[in-house]
This record gives sequence, C-alpha cells and structure tokens, in this order.
Amino acid sequence: MHRIRFAQAADTPVILGFIRALAEYEKLEHECVATEEALRATLFGEKPYAEVLLIEEEGKPHGFALFFHNYSTFLAKPGIYLEDLFVAPAARGKGYGKALLAKLAEIAMARGCGRLEWSVLDWNQPSIDFYLALGARPMDEWTVYRVDGDALGALAAQAG
Repeated sequence: MHRIRFAQAADTPVILGFIRALAEYEKLEHECVATEEALRATLFGEKPYAEVLLIEEEGKPHGFALFFHNYSTFLAKPGIYLEDLFVAPAARGKGYGKALLAKLAEIAMARGCGRLEWSVLDWNQPSIDFYLALGARPMDEWTVYRVDGDALGALAAQAG
C-alpha cells in the first residue's frame, strides 16, 4: 500500500534525484543546474517557495509532485501550480501519478483553491493522454512566455 507525505529537508537528495530523472526524460539535462543546497534553501529554508509530496511504498520513494500557490484575479482565489510530477519508470502503471494528482486536488480543495494547473511538453503524448483521462483540459488559447538568463537581467536593469 502506498503512502503520500510532505517531504522534509532530509528528503532533499531524493527530490534532486527525481528532478534529475525528470530532466533526463524531458531531454533537458543541460538545463538542470539544481543542487541539494539550493533545493534545501528554497524548499525548506526560512521562506519556502514550493512544497513537495513524495509517494512511497514500504518506505521506498517512487515519485514526487512539486507545487506552489499561484493566484487567479478572475476567481479571487489562490490556485495550485504543479511544477513537476514524476514517477520512476520502474514504478509506473501502479496508479502513483493519479494518486499524487488526487492528493493535490484534495489539498487544493482544503485550501480553498479555485484550480489546479500545470504545463506539459507538446511531444509528451503519454502524459497528455493520462491528463485528459483524468478530466484535465488543455488551455489552447494560452502561450507560456519566459524571461530568464541574460534577458531577465537586462529587463531588471530597466527598472530604474
């Protein structure tokens, strides 16, 4: 029987392992520069920026969900944004991904959130099919924009 729990600082190496495995799956290893120290500071430090759920069976972690709150002005309610969801390949097909999403939905409801949302890579058809089967719907009219690296620094420099 599986168990879902909130991660603690001692779980940082496990979390980083899952993040690196996800980066490999998404063919984005070159972008993964996270370290245990940085994760510990930003997830469990003085001001945590995100929360992590771990799914375990017999004490062995098999996957994780990393999430944080966002806000909908239209709903005037907080929401939950799922940044990462990952189940180890050997543990797939056991319902762990669905269990993590169901737990996130439960947390969202308990916290008075108006929605739970996430992004998925266009080529990741197995995940897209999985999400559609859960009742999720794509937000086709929206495009994600990002400013990072040198462009982020340049924009910040224009602040005055």
